[in-house]
Amino acid sequence: MRALLIVDLQNDFCPGGRLAVPEGDRIVPVINKLMDKFSLIIASKDWHPEQSRHFDKWPRHCIRETAGAAFHPDLKKDRIGRVFLKGTTDSDDGYSVFEATNENLEEYLKENNVEEIYITGLATEYCVRASALDAARKGFEVYIIKEGVAGIKEDDVNQAVTEMEKAGIELITAGGFTGEKN
Repeated sequence: MRALLIVDLQNDFCPGGRLAVPEGDRIVPVINKLMDKFSLIIASKDWHPEQSRHFDKWPRHCIRETAGAAFHPDLKKDRIGRVFLKGTTDSDDGYSVFEATNENLEEYLKENNVEEIYITGLATEYCVRASALDAARKGFEVYIIKEGVAGIKEDDVNQAVTEMEKAGIELITAGGFTGEKN
């Protein structure tokens, strides 16, 4: 069984948001097409409280119950089976979806016999990287869909990609899933 994981495709991480990934919204159509190819689709959200030590490092973003914490408006939200919330306490950075506090992602995946995780979302060098590395450490086969992720700084993205590849994580194109040429 395989699952599609959408990492933090939230308004505050998209253009116009408080911590925007340049062109972060360009991945939405790719992810929407990919959703048609998966029966199990899960997503994560940064879900920070008003006050958090996380904001000592970062601008205030994805504060729970705000428009910035909502999924991008063009994302097909009705296809998402579960949403895992992370960064929910004042001391929790919540980079990896495996740090979710509302439900245990590893248990959920195992209960659903998931062996392969296909990751999309924002930002490649932060939450995508952390989630992918945790998934690989937990024994899942992990794939990053290149057109389905976006990052902030090219050098940091390249370093994250190298680290993920060293961990056995494979970067693939969406073409095989969407039927488009690579």
